[in-house]
Amino acid sequence: MTLIAVAGVFVGEPTFECDMAGIANPLHQISAADVAWLITATIFVLMMTPGLSFFYGGMVGAKNVISTMLQSFIAMGLISVLWVVIGFSLCFGDDIGGVIGNPLTFLMFQNVGAEVYTTPAGNVLGGATIPLALFALFQMKFAIITPSLITGSFAERVRFSAYMFFMMFFFFFIYCPLAHMTWHPEGLFLRWGVVDFAGGIVVHASSGIAALAGAIYLGRRSTEKSEPANIPFVLLGAALLWLGWFGFNAGSSLHADGQAVKAFLNTNTASATAMMTWIFFDCLRGRKPSAMGAAVGCVVGLVAITPSAGYVTVGQSIFIAFVITLICNVAVYWRSHTSIDDALDVFPTHGTGGIFGTVLTGIFIQEGLIAGTWDGFVIFLYHLLAIVIVFVYTFAMSWLGYKLIDSLIPMRVSTYSEKVGLDLSQHDEHYGLAHIGERELAEYEEHIREKVKNDK
Repeated sequence: MTLIAVAGVFVGEPTFECDMAGIANPLHQISAADVAWLITATIFVLMMTPGLSFFYGGMVGAKNVISTMLQSFIAMGLISVLWVVIGFSLCFGDDIGGVIGNPLTFLMFQNVGAEVYTTPAGNVLGGATIPLALFALFQMKFAIITPSLITGSFAERVRFSAYMFFMMFFFFFIYCPLAHMTWHPEGLFLRWGVVDFAGGIVVHASSGIAALAGAIYLGRRSTEKSEPANIPFVLLGAALLWLGWFGFNAGSSLHADGQAVKAFLNTNTASATAMMTWIFFDCLRGRKPSAMGAAVGCVVGLVAITPSAGYVTVGQSIFIAFVITLICNVAVYWRSHTSIDDALDVFPTHGTGGIFGTVLTGIFIQEGLIAGTWDGFVIFLYHLLAIVIVFVYTFAMSWLGYKLIDSLIPMRVSTYSEKVGLDLSQHDEHYGLAHIGERELAEYEEHIREKVKNDK
């Protein structure tokens, strides 16, 4: 009987047949428009991860382009599998204490089909007009890109196998609890009134803080900072992120409705505002306008508006993007004058943008500080409390993860491997021989021959 039960987990499948009249669940009516929009939005969000690969890959030195891009790309495989097996249950399974989901609720995607799911407390999970399977797929793409964002902080010096283990650790012990607390109908933060429309806390603050912990734990690179390998890659990546973010934010409405349009409009406006702000601010500080600055600026605007995209006015989105872009620009400058080697400035951009975006969300949402009531002030304080909890928890757990994995598999590559680049030392691939240098390539080949000889 036990074997039969275990086998059922792998062969059982909920129905995916559902007409648009809601026959699969008579309490809710599936909307064809909502389904079509969420499928499109899901595709857009997945596209952001390859976009991030190009964005990060173009920023690093030529000897680390492939390894950096793969660190983002591989998440589409690893997190997708973990999500289906148990991740969706941990994030959105039946509530346990407001902090985590029951891992058995949707184990192996059991009960995840064309029907709408209602929690034991009577709350609809996800949208009431879309199949649960579609909501699960949409949320999967958020889970994929979040650990990918961290990789920019320890670029050019992390061992690939150790990074894979850290990605799993981050997913289970940081992402899943934060997603449940923030987005599950009975989650702790949501019950407090904390608003995170599309991932200011869950995606950007968490990844940025984990990135900060990683940059501090792994220490500075032993080689000098390289020139960006391919700035057109950075522009291409930023463009893909901007496009994909329309699904990221507007899709989080879970409906083809006015709120989705508002999120779409605010997203584009904030990104454009941030890009121009970053460029002009650089010019005011005596720098030349750069393609890199434009790309980073537009992404900062996208991060800044994420937690409030569906709730604020267009004017407020411009203000939010303007203020947070100035803060992030100064944070990048400050970081460059410290000993913290956050290689691609993940914390000064994503972490800082997500944190201050959440703070401004607590001010500008209708129920927040701008309401001018005591309840609004309390809601704002809950946003601040959530940020403090997220920062302390994520930093501590990330540090624990780095230390635990480092004790099993060294997180940093050797100085020699760092010198020849991670493309060769970790993957035996290279981004064009001309970018490596014949001397370094010969040294690497000699190093491999000596290693094989010693092993024998």
